[in-house]
Amino acid sequence: MSGNAEFITYCVEEYKAAKGITGKEVITLFKKHNIIDYIVTCYGALHTMGGLAIAEDIDSLIEKVNK
Repeated sequence: MSGNAEFITYCVEEYKAAKGITGKEVITLFKKHNIIDYIVTCYGALHTMGGLAIAEDIDSLIEKVNK
């Protein structure tokens, strides 16, 4: 598994735990809002953050996209 795949998996698991939703729901949400591309693009900053901070950052991105 590549480093990107491992980190994406980590982000999915952290988001799932933070939101209390299933992995399938996370993947659907991430695909809808292009979050996986965001995670790959912003790896440099995101990998220095804790899981809760990553979940909050993703929520902020989703909120901006939905405005």
